[in-house]
Amino acid sequence: MKDTFNLCIVKPNKSTFSETFIQAHIDRLKGNKKVLYGGDFPLYDHEGKFLIRSKFSLLAYLVQKRILKKKEIGVRIRALSAYLKENKIDVVLAEYGMVGAAIASACKMAGVPLIIHFHGADAHHKPTIAKYLPLYRVAFDYASAIVAVSNDMVKALKEMGAPASKIHLNPYGVDGAKFPLMDIINSGPYFLSVGRFVEKKSPQSVIRAFKQVHLGFPEAHLWMVGDGPLFDNTKQLISELGLTDSVTLTGVMTSAEIRALMQKVRCFVQHSVTAADGDMEGTPNTILEAASAGLAIVSTAHAGIKEAVIDSVTGFLVAEHDIDDMAAKMRRIAGDVELAAKMGLAAHDHIVKNYDIHMRIALLDHIIQSSISNNKIK
Repeated sequence: MKDTFNLCIVKPNKSTFSETFIQAHIDRLKGNKKVLYGGDFPLYDHEGKFLIRSKFSLLAYLVQKRILKKKEIGVRIRALSAYLKENKIDVVLAEYGMVGAAIASACKMAGVPLIIHFHGADAHHKPTIAKYLPLYRVAFDYASAIVAVSNDMVKALKEMGAPASKIHLNPYGVDGAKFPLMDIINSGPYFLSVGRFVEKKSPQSVIRAFKQVHLGFPEAHLWMVGDGPLFDNTKQLISELGLTDSVTLTGVMTSAEIRALMQKVRCFVQHSVTAADGDMEGTPNTILEAASAGLAIVSTAHAGIKEAVIDSVTGFLVAEHDIDDMAAKMRRIAGDVELAAKMGLAAHDHIVKNYDIHMRIALLDHIIQSSISNNKIK
């Protein structure tokens, strides 16, 4: 199939710095693309205009959504269905399960195939699942394909009722040209962590593990990139543990700035855990990027990390919440740069063979085009 088909990508946020995987879909997938956004159900079209055209209809929508708290709102379903027909959309890619659940009725009304791409919390966060499960099951029935980014997510989707025949495992990918193999043989005992400061990434566990490393290696340093609700608590813990001069909180950084920071370190650390509300990772892009760049990884045996990191080969995996073991593995890296370099090289090779962005996008392209072809056969 040529690139002459029309693909509509529906995402919740206009732009979010951490959602690089969605931007990769927008930039790299085939087809004539239109992007809608504005929440679980898109409020804005590809030109940034309201999807619901008339002021009266928009008012009716707001009353039903904000006052009556309805999930299935006819006026917006009809507006999206009309948009899909008017723009001759051949297939819809819903970014996140909540979006797919919300727009399935509109896609069905328009006769357009729907692909639902799950990413993480949408498949694991208990309150989200409780809220959307009835709509998920309706969407599963209509969807032509459902995309998961880890084996744990595949299992979770099946438990929610997604047909196994519709589920496709396709983790995120890395552009190796942007994260080429580095030579870390001359690096110091320096560590990097990148991610939102939220419960499932457990930034304070990283700090507590690093404190143990610092006791044996006073020259060790940790850079933590990102922001989030646990940022201030993490900063306070750093002060309490006397690590202010040894831990740098950079805040949010661009990809280029993160790549430059990677050149200073020898190891990437992330202590992902299952949050109290069930929230989990999918397959963290940051770990894939660090591995591609040749950094040894120390992380947890959690979600897609178990496939992205080969324990004792490309890095070390520890049990969730096992701070002592994480510290022990970080000390091994701090004390043996040759081990770090060996693991980093193996990590790079593993990513190139299994997580290359071109390979991952090609599979998603195939899923999209198969959905279009199957819809034409009906």
